[in-house]
This record gives sequence, structure tokens and C-alpha cells, in this order.
Amino acid sequence: MGDSQGPWLVSRILVTWVELVVVGFGGTALGGAVSGPPELIVYFATVLVSVAVLLYNVDQLIQQRLAADTAG
Repeated sequence: MGDSQGPWLVSRILVTWVELVVVGFGGTALGGAVSGPPELIVYFATVLVSVAVLLYNVDQLIQQRLAADTAG
């Protein structure tokens, strides 16, 4: 990983962390507002969105790395 890739990695890690915090707080707020079976559905949806955020950001890092490798 070259010097030009360092800022991309750090910024992507920061973006991922912020997105996960927002999803977590949103799921917590929504889960606290409901009770019973809907609370379980909100929990599962929060977990699903968290995994989607992680996979999306890993995919973006891979695409940036491949683009950098093919460009130069």
C-alpha cells in the first residue's frame, strides 16, 4: 500500500465508523420506541444494515485499490 492509499483507507474507516454509529443509534432509538415482536424486527434490521454498511465500505476500498493498481 503506497502513500497515496493511506488517506483513502483512513477516510473510509472514519466514514464506516460514523455510518455504524448512526445506524446503531437509529436502531436503538427505534427499538426503544416499540416493544414486543416489532423490537426484535428492529434489532434484526439494525444488524442487517450494519453488515450492509461494512460490506459496502469494504467493496469501495477494493474498487479503489483495483483502480489504483490498474492505473499505475
